[in-house]
Amino acid sequence: MKNPLEKAEQAAAFLRERVPSPVQVGLLTGTGLGEAASGMQVAAAFDYADIPHFPVPTVPSHAGRLLVGDIHGSTVMLFQGRLHLYEGWSPAEVAFPIRVLQALGVRRLVVTNAAGGLNPAFRPGEIMRIDDHINLTGANPLIGPNEERWGARFPDMSAAYDRRLMASAERAAAEAGIRLRRGTYAGLKGPSLETPAEIRFLRTIGADAVGFSTVMEVIAAVHGRMRVLGLAVITNVHDPDRPEPASVEAIIATARQAAPRIERLVNGVLGLIDDGDLG
Repeated sequence: MKNPLEKAEQAAAFLRERVPSPVQVGLLTGTGLGEAASGMQVAAAFDYADIPHFPVPTVPSHAGRLLVGDIHGSTVMLFQGRLHLYEGWSPAEVAFPIRVLQALGVRRLVVTNAAGGLNPAFRPGEIMRIDDHINLTGANPLIGPNEERWGARFPDMSAAYDRRLMASAERAAAEAGIRLRRGTYAGLKGPSLETPAEIRFLRTIGADAVGFSTVMEVIAAVHGRMRVLGLAVITNVHDPDRPEPASVEAIIATARQAAPRIERLVNGVLGLIDDGDLG
């Protein structure tokens, strides 16, 4: 049986043989956001099922497609769909796309997600720059023997989200006329949505948005010494004193409506990378 490192390297070798140029940026998209790179000049496309050892999402709103192409002069690997703990995947399996990027030598990662708003000042459809996260999943992709070729046993998480990338997101948002919120993302395991009491608790501990993804991938990326930018689309705003049933269909629809703004924002950040602003 192959170990996780061998699996990631085999998947990376498969892609390296079929991708025309070295990948510079990984872009991992969330619910309703898989089409957020319509301006990409696609050079290669793959189904996850065709990539060795690659897990395939079971959530209908996650396409399970990988695109490689040019955005603003950067070669980007776009993951249309991700894995979640609530689907039954292990933390290491959820983080597998990150390990493949790492094996390909990618040093920058942009992660997007659809999240429920906890901050009462937020509005549905707004974008939040993730400044930090709280891992409430009870899981971690680094549990078990450490693979030293991936990273240190005890990675520092004091700056999990790269400050220079966050500053570039602010600049790109200002140039595009997009209001960019800032906040802390709480990662839960799911799939059940939050109770009013849980919403009050999450607010109390300092969370501004909540969702079921992102945290596993970011931990693995930091472990692999990657620079990370996180962007969350606020799909609805929770009011624990006036709870209303949440509609998954409405959540997906709001995320899709925000996808063009996410695309403009990501394109702006990639343009700054191309300009040399980020080194």
